[in-house]
Amino acid sequence: MRDALRSGLHAAATGRLARRLGRPGPRAVGLVATLCLLAAPPPAGTEPVAKVARIGVLVPGAAASPETKRAVEAFRRGLGEHGHQEGRTLLVEYRAADSKLERLPGLATELVRLKVDLIVAMTTPGARAAQGATATIPVVGSNMGDPVRDGLVASLGRPGGNVTGTTFLGPELVPKRLALLKEALPRASRVAVLWHAGAFSEPTMRDMRAEADASARALGLPLRFVEVRDAAELDRAFAAIARERADAVFLFPSAMLFTERRRLAALAATHRLPLLGNASEYAQAGALLAYGASVQDGHRRAAAYVDKILKGARPADLPVEQPTTFDLAINLKTARALGLTIAPAVLARADEVIR
Repeated sequence: MRDALRSGLHAAATGRLARRLGRPGPRAVGLVATLCLLAAPPPAGTEPVAKVARIGVLVPGAAASPETKRAVEAFRRGLGEHGHQEGRTLLVEYRAADSKLERLPGLATELVRLKVDLIVAMTTPGARAAQGATATIPVVGSNMGDPVRDGLVASLGRPGGNVTGTTFLGPELVPKRLALLKEALPRASRVAVLWHAGAFSEPTMRDMRAEADASARALGLPLRFVEVRDAAELDRAFAAIARERADAVFLFPSAMLFTERRRLAALAATHRLPLLGNASEYAQAGALLAYGASVQDGHRRAAAYVDKILKGARPADLPVEQPTTFDLAINLKTARALGLTIAPAVLARADEVIR
């Protein structure tokens, strides 16, 4: 099912850059070695580039995590589509927060001190950290939630400051996801909403909760909000949800929750709870349902902004790009394990069915 809406990121790194991602443990050695090889200087005889831009990339997850690798690879594909190659046409400084969002402001400040030409900040927390560290260096946010309500841009059409980029419309799609949940699970009467307090600004979180409440009331679907502040609280949260006999768990958008999606799916399975996420990767990890825009495509398309800004465009004049395609993914393996039957009308509209 694809809904059309209005239109509104290899890490090539030297050993020094790889070390700045954090001290790699045994699992990170292969990644670092690969990055160093990919960052080798161009072969002899290659014509020199007049100016090599230096950009910073700020990621919320761990440097060697599969999620970070996929996000960086998607961004690299986008760079290649615009004729850029790390180590040749640009140099990249990576900083990873290891899923500790409180580290992002300090990492953003490091990039500013390096006098990079541009900062790519993956997800809203990264973009907010970069914006707080500089008002002059261009910032390209990828997969931002609601950049207007979060104070990152003045408007989607005219950002007006030093921040622009892509949004995945996570908060705006909450009512649509609740309606899908009710349609797929018509007998559900108690739904727990798991939300991450640091995912967006306080106004965005407040508005998202209010919109969810209003939509749920119209659907006759009482909500119970369960807050977590970091991944360490997930076990406790699911235990509390299970005690209250919730019929399903609904996830608010969050970079941290997305990174922890396999753990979330495992916890939901342990407590025999249907889980609804906001990107197809959730269903692929074991959630019952997922609806939203492609996360990897948002990172890939952010590279177009890098290209335009390095060629002289101003972030203030580059509209924030909104996705136009949203996918519904259903995991029938999970449905069978839970003894559930997905309504045929919902199943017929799925873009991806995991059997």
